[in-house]
Amino acid sequence: MRRRGGAGALAMAAAIAMAANAGCGGATQKGQDGAGGPAAAQPAAGAEAAPPAPSGPSYGAVPLIPREVLFGNPVKTSPALSPDGKRLAYLAPDQGVLNVFVKTIGKDDDKVVTADKLRGIRQYFWAENGKQIIYLQDKGGDENWHVYAVPAAGGEARDLTPLEKVQAQIVAVERKAPDHILVALNDRNPQLHDVYKVDLRSGERKLEVQNDIGAVGWLADHRLRVRGAQVLTPDGGAKLMVRPGATGAWKELAHWAAEDMFTTGPAGFTGDDRGVYMLTSVGSNTTELRRLDARTGAEKALASDPEADVTGVVTDPVSHDIVAVAFGRDRLQWKALDDKVAGDIEAMTRLGDGDASVVSTDQRNRTWLVLIDDDNGPPRFFSYDRKSKQGTFLFTSRPELEKLELAEMKPVSYQARDGLTIHAYLTLPAKVPAKGLPVVIYPHGGPWARDSWGFEPTAQWLANRGYAVLQPNFRGSTGYGKKFLNAADREWGGKMQDDVTDGTRWLVDQGVGDPKRICIMGGSYGGYATLMGLAKEPSIYACGVDICGVANLVTWINTIPPYWMPFLHVLHQRVGDPEKDAAFLKSRSPVFLTDRMRTPLLIGQGTNDPRVPRNESIQIRDAMKKAGKHVEYIEFADEGHGFARPENRLKFFGMAEAFLARYIGGRVEK
Repeated sequence: MRRRGGAGALAMAAAIAMAANAGCGGATQKGQDGAGGPAAAQPAAGAEAAPPAPSGPSYGAVPLIPREVLFGNPVKTSPALSPDGKRLAYLAPDQGVLNVFVKTIGKDDDKVVTADKLRGIRQYFWAENGKQIIYLQDKGGDENWHVYAVPAAGGEARDLTPLEKVQAQIVAVERKAPDHILVALNDRNPQLHDVYKVDLRSGERKLEVQNDIGAVGWLADHRLRVRGAQVLTPDGGAKLMVRPGATGAWKELAHWAAEDMFTTGPAGFTGDDRGVYMLTSVGSNTTELRRLDARTGAEKALASDPEADVTGVVTDPVSHDIVAVAFGRDRLQWKALDDKVAGDIEAMTRLGDGDASVVSTDQRNRTWLVLIDDDNGPPRFFSYDRKSKQGTFLFTSRPELEKLELAEMKPVSYQARDGLTIHAYLTLPAKVPAKGLPVVIYPHGGPWARDSWGFEPTAQWLANRGYAVLQPNFRGSTGYGKKFLNAADREWGGKMQDDVTDGTRWLVDQGVGDPKRICIMGGSYGGYATLMGLAKEPSIYACGVDICGVANLVTWINTIPPYWMPFLHVLHQRVGDPEKDAAFLKSRSPVFLTDRMRTPLLIGQGTNDPRVPRNESIQIRDAMKKAGKHVEYIEFADEGHGFARPENRLKFFGMAEAFLARYIGGRVEK
């Protein structure tokens, strides 16, 4: 729901999954998209003979969806209610670039209030004073975020963090302090973020907490006091430190070991500031919601599921209590924790056939903005009135898709070679027999992340071109409990890769996939899996598409951004230590395995990528060229980890579409 003190802590454990790449490759987030600009391209020459493109009446039954419709700017997206509930903000293109618009509810007085000209705005929210819009922006994808404030009525934006090569993080926003926010900056020490209170009217910054305890995340109570900190421990685990007020000694409230590292973290202070909500797997396999007494550490269980982690919460903006939780099964499943919202949760889920989630509320909790995420339709947004239990349709992010035939995403599962059950999503071309199809295996990034059911533009694009698309949630994926996640330790390129391969073979055994027409494609860790797939299984994959993927585990770990350094020992534990495990890491690094690769590769990379530096893509490109292998390369000078600008996305996916058609024979938009 709305941003509150400590609300950002819900993703604190996920922040430790440094390589997570939800946006790598330009794939849109749920209900949100990126923005536009030019590219610097360096495509390699050369091509090989390709299988014939699919033909016949079945492939012509569904018209081609233009890439612009899937990967260009959305028409509208990411709505947010003003604190008083009288105005609506949203993102929409202005002169081809995503900016924030504001309108009065019930009127047609929509007005653009920001003036971004390059990357477009993707993260914004209302200030609690209702007078300003706060948004974040970086330069060219470098992820050194600046925090800006602009009048909600329009006017000049103020950079609240005007510091070069410094990353800003929003710590907390609170109704009781409407003219201030807490921001963390790594200006003093590039590896650690200190917390500042920022005056939204004057722009004045005041140091609240100097990070002398090695905190990797902060928690504020509902008086905007920094009272919680997450600190990593040498054993690969972490501890939650708390203090009684804005000052005072820090003491340990909770500790969790390495096995719970990625499945445990604080989710905010309770409404009375006397407790802390915890998402934790300590003592269980799946992540549960519990309440910890902030003085004694005494726990109270609030919500759990034996098979799925708690992956989302709904917080009441008045009481600050968590009133509902979501479990990440094949589909999102909600459970009300307060009888007062049970009817609302039920009514919300009836607004559409897709998965529902609350994306914004007013300050009095009278109106919810609800996202309905469908697999075969664009994201839709509704205004839901809690008194009448009725929803009113607001808009669809990409209305052109409403007129087109999209494919269904089906949850599936298969057995890995060691007996582990792997969950996945299968998207098949609409109105095409599911037999002997060309296939794209599409592993996600992270790797400590997951694919979920819903609208996925890349999968829709591929299915529309005639491909069966498999998205495997290989071991290490989140949402399935800590045993499944921890089974990926030191298995990059090992059992994690086997899970992807076993899914590929399963799809062929089902008769769905043509064994001679299979490509593997992915971004970040998915790009790494693409490269390893070509090296380990050269007889399976006819081609590969790598987007900002890791090629050399040694150089990648040795060049992480400074603010990842507190997590370095976690990477050593989960992936490997470049000093102690150099030979092991090299054996799992695609750049040293190019002699095994037989099939063509397309690489896309952002010049300014801080997570997977361009040197990773340069290394594999040059190694393949030296080995006489076919490689095509394109680099975008104004991008980072993934392609935020529509022009860049369209250029890359245009290249990828032609590349796939050349080697496994799908349809191509002229």
